[in-house]
Amino acid sequence: MKCDITEVGLLHPGSMGAAFAAQLRAQGTTVLWCPVGRSDASRQRAERAGMEAVDDLGQLLRRVDLVLSLCPPAAAEEVAAEVAKHGFRDRTYVEANAIIPQRVRAVAACLPDAAVLDGSVVGSPPVGGKQPTLYLSGPPRHVALVADLFKGTDVQTRSLGNEIGQASALKLAYSSYQKASRVLAAVAYGVADANGVADELLQIAAKRTGSYLTETDYIPKTAARAWRWAPELEDAADLLAESGLPDHFMRGIAAALHRWDEVRDGSVTVSRALELLSSADDRHPDARTS
Repeated sequence: MKCDITEVGLLHPGSMGAAFAAQLRAQGTTVLWCPVGRSDASRQRAERAGMEAVDDLGQLLRRVDLVLSLCPPAAAEEVAAEVAKHGFRDRTYVEANAIIPQRVRAVAACLPDAAVLDGSVVGSPPVGGKQPTLYLSGPPRHVALVADLFKGTDVQTRSLGNEIGQASALKLAYSSYQKASRVLAAVAYGVADANGVADELLQIAAKRTGSYLTETDYIPKTAARAWRWAPELEDAADLLAESGLPDHFMRGIAAALHRWDEVRDGSVTVSRALELLSSADDRHPDARTS
């Protein structure tokens, strides 16, 4: 189908959202955002991506036919509610955050006059040749519209069907493994390091292909992303419980991630990350030693 969308609204341009915007801008699509209440870092990302700032959310929504929500997962429903206040009708809303299917359905219920798509992004931001996949489920015509919008970009799209919740379920199923494995690798390396056998652990892990245990340089990256990963894995735990599967280990991993809250997109050494990971933190009741 031919995509007639020339202006897109992107809410909360983080590293992923800004990279998506840059891909659309390269195709000639105007990408609007609202800087009110956003940080200087967000402004800089938006400027580098070539996004156009507007005075308020209402102005943005009046101009666009499609909104892409890529925000911290905990804020997804709040963001949708703000959009709903402006009467977003007969247009497309892509809920692309890592949240459970139940919350996506709540977003859809909040926007009854719009076509709400369930979306999830798997992969790194589309920068430097990286090609993440935007999985979509929902009304087929609108899924096709989004697919056409990103045609020719480094954002791959894939339809999972008509049911709201399929894309989010897939994302959390993947996150349950991928993000939890990173935390487990950090914990394993931390206990080996504390007992003077870190080098031996790495030698064992190196004999196995693709082991996260060998990637100690990723521990600081995990710490920096923990503030975003923890709510995602908490949602993953909710999905596990909803599916009748054990959820306690996923909640424990989320609690471990909270020990890195103070890093929040910052720079930290491996030793400092391990120090924070091994310290009990009274700010998070679940993040304590047994």
